Amino acid sequence: MKGKRRISPVTAILAAGGFATAVSMGVRSTMGVYLDPVVVDLGISTGSFGFAIAIQNLIWGLGQPVAGAVADRYGSARVLVVGGLLYIVGLSTAGVANTSAGLTISLGVVTGLGLAGLSFAVILASVGRLVDESRCTAVLATTTAFGSLGQFILVPLTQNAIDTFGWRKSLILGVALIALATSAVRPLRSLDVAPTTRPDKASGPHILRVAFRHQSYVLLLIAFFVCGFHVTFIGLHLPKYLEDLGQTSRIAALALATIGLFNIGGTMAIGWLGSRYSNTKLLAILYGARGIIFACMVLIPMTPQFALFSSAIMGLVWLSTVPLTSAIVLKQFGPERAGLLFGFVFLSHQIGAFIGSYGAGVYRDAYGSYSGYWWLAAVLGLCAAVIHLFINEDPYDQVAPRNTGTLSRLWRARKTVGAAVSTVAVLISLGIWSYLRIEADGDLLQQQAAVVCALHLPFGPLG
Repeated sequence: MKGKRRISPVTAILAAGGFATAVSMGVRSTMGVYLDPVVVDLGISTGSFGFAIAIQNLIWGLGQPVAGAVADRYGSARVLVVGGLLYIVGLSTAGVANTSAGLTISLGVVTGLGLAGLSFAVILASVGRLVDESRCTAVLATTTAFGSLGQFILVPLTQNAIDTFGWRKSLILGVALIALATSAVRPLRSLDVAPTTRPDKASGPHILRVAFRHQSYVLLLIAFFVCGFHVTFIGLHLPKYLEDLGQTSRIAALALATIGLFNIGGTMAIGWLGSRYSNTKLLAILYGARGIIFACMVLIPMTPQFALFSSAIMGLVWLSTVPLTSAIVLKQFGPERAGLLFGFVFLSHQIGAFIGSYGAGVYRDAYGSYSGYWWLAAVLGLCAAVIHLFINEDPYDQVAPRNTGTLSRLWRARKTVGAAVSTVAVLISLGIWSYLRIEADGDLLQQQAAVVCALHLPFGPLG
């Protein structure tokens, strides 16, 4: 009699990690559809809601290195369970909040702590330990794609729940799903991984000293800051931006869901490409593509068709940066302290997320439009693309000193840098041209729209 076939550890951890990622990131992605009903119900400003989400992202980021280090030492499952419980408490208390302060504490601080535990840094580090290097990028991409699947399913589902039951009761859906995901993380344990043969060199303080002296790791942190800025700005403020331009709340929710849907294919494709081509060059392409898309969001008139089309293109490059960035860290330093090093990379991501979410809300309250922030996002995307040209993804102890000189690498990449600078100049010129063209029409309302919407440079309107 044949015995039962045992599920392989990789399959089990991929299923558990994928489900936890889908729920954690899916619920987090619904924050954008809560903005309008919460602002109206509580009588607070867009900036106040943005501040609560910004605090959530900052607390999440600050907790990542700690959660990663604890997971490295005691196993991922315990950290994920604690994170899930805090996530549940945060959403539950947000449902009874009546002031912006209560919202900041519940949805900001407590939920942020929960996300630090039930998050990419812990899950991807756990997954990365169990697969060989040849399959690492593809497996990390598959896990990340589950986050997009969660976004695709939960954003429209949450919008319907808000329309039917109100925003407070709709939070019960997120609480129930997180409770289910928390109970399913048992396979995500890393204690069975063989200890490093170089324990002295794998200690936390030592590896941090090495990492922060390694130019490529520091550049990776800087570039991933841009990813956090992009993802949170769009995830939180895209629905409101579309509504400002005359689109319905359902189109806005569908746009977010479309991003999630297309990112499933985009992330899976990038995982396949990442196992065959340079991860740093792929990241440069992804960030450059983002910059172009964000500029188009300001330059092209908004219609329901364009809203969904642009969301589909955004989706292809949405979270595709995550598996590539995580794979580079694993290549550079190995799996022994992956949780800790991922944690600092994601901390940089969340600092960008803080600025992307809070700054955009304050900007809109001040100027009545998000247009300037789209320009800022476009320029940052192009800057991140250039940064990745100077990142070496080889193991840190195999990088020859002559290959790490910033000036020499800058000289070798002078044509690419020149092209990037030229592209930024073209984007700014297009914005100025749009401003002058609308102003020349002479209509007062069009002039006001031009001042508020056509060009806002990163820190205020033109002139």
